[in-house]
Amino acid sequence: MSRWKCGIEGCDARFEDVEGAIIHQTTEHTRHECKVCGTIVPDGYFAIRHAFDEHTRAEFVRAYDADSSAVRVREEIKSDVEEEADLNSVVRTLREQGAL
Repeated sequence: MSRWKCGIEGCDARFEDVEGAIIHQTTEHTRHECKVCGTIVPDGYFAIRHAFDEHTRAEFVRAYDADSSAVRVREEIKSDVEEEADLNSVVRTLREQGAL
């Protein structure tokens, strides 16, 4: 079984590597509007990264009516992805595809 899944609600796509999952999320799903600042970002990993790199945890909790459990889940996803992904390769591929 593939280790990485898309993770966006309603999508069952699975991938052998995390880079494939991120590229899929960016190119196959609609963009997400940040409820804190209104910035439009790709859904999935990039939306999580934006939320936690650009805003405080408290802003996230308030804007998304989230709780500490939701924060922990997203922090874990962000950490897992960043531990394994070659994000430079992902960005390069997405730029080549015109998705960024």
